[in-house]
Amino acid sequence: MRMMLFHIGYWLKRFLFLLIIFWVSTLIVFKYIPVPFSSVMVERQISSWLNFNFSYVSRSEWVDESHISPYLYLAVIAAEDQNFPHHWGFDIEAIEKAFKHNLHPKSTVRGASTISQQTVKNLWLWDGRSWFRKGLETMITPIMEVAWSKTRILTVYLNIVEFGDGVFGVEEASKLFFKKSANQLTMQEAALLAAVLPNPHLYSVKSPSSYVLKRQAWILKQMHLLGGKNYLKINNVGPKK
Repeated sequence: MRMMLFHIGYWLKRFLFLLIIFWVSTLIVFKYIPVPFSSVMVERQISSWLNFNFSYVSRSEWVDESHISPYLYLAVIAAEDQNFPHHWGFDIEAIEKAFKHNLHPKSTVRGASTISQQTVKNLWLWDGRSWFRKGLETMITPIMEVAWSKTRILTVYLNIVEFGDGVFGVEEASKLFFKKSANQLTMQEAALLAAVLPNPHLYSVKSPSSYVLKRQAWILKQMHLLGGKNYLKINNVGPKK
């Protein structure tokens, strides 16, 4: 029994070591080269196969920052994480507000994940709620913040985030929903894409509900209040144009 536990511990340590090497390697490599796919994309694909849904395909097409509309950068910041340029991976104020909100038993659960945390989850981890996943996310996020620029984090996020069933990344979403490339999107179109991000399986870009349209209008207002594209220039986030 003791020998068995020894072997289990030995192989577990080797596995964790290889996992760390893999993560560090991809952290360095993806700072410079396009991300071909994310762990959530793989998760979705495998899940569909296990459910005998062989028609499902996780689709994405990488585009660099110069080929993404500045409005998209501004829209996701306005919608998801308005302190993004200033925090180090965690928005403490948002976490405190979410904690107080969630104390009420009848309230809906409110999250406080930043764009950085969502990037870590989508790229390296998996979907769903668990303390283990959240712990890994908490450890990886500040390291990514140090290794990557804010623009790189946001660019990777925009290329791997899910906008619909099997639709990952702004280029794929732009071509599917608006018949144009991501660098041609208007402010209204960018806000509509950002409006479905809380739950792209529940909310639709193609057939937006009244809630999605109200959220789009709110995001547009926030984009104006932040200062429009000038906000990106002031905070050195997004494409240099």
